[in-house]
Amino acid sequence: MTCQHLKETTEPVPLTAYADGCPQCLAIGNHNWVHLRLCLTCGLVACCDSSPGRHMSEHHATAGHPVMRSFEPGEAWRWCYEDEQLG
Repeated sequence: MTCQHLKETTEPVPLTAYADGCPQCLAIGNHNWVHLRLCLTCGLVACCDSSPGRHMSEHHATAGHPVMRSFEPGEAWRWCYEDEQLG
């Protein structure tokens, strides 16, 4: 069963430049992110949990935004942190 967060999300325009990778990693001089994710609440682009910075999970923990999606070319899956469901 799909959670309500996944049902209610729409895709915002990304807030940050992402062509060169994770903006939060780049800001601290790191270039070792793995994949990018997009917050479906505010449009923040950040690195995934396989990356050392885990910036999207950090964003969820601080902002409470429940759903992100893959921001990798050809991928459109979404993840709800609150209900731990893939959509």
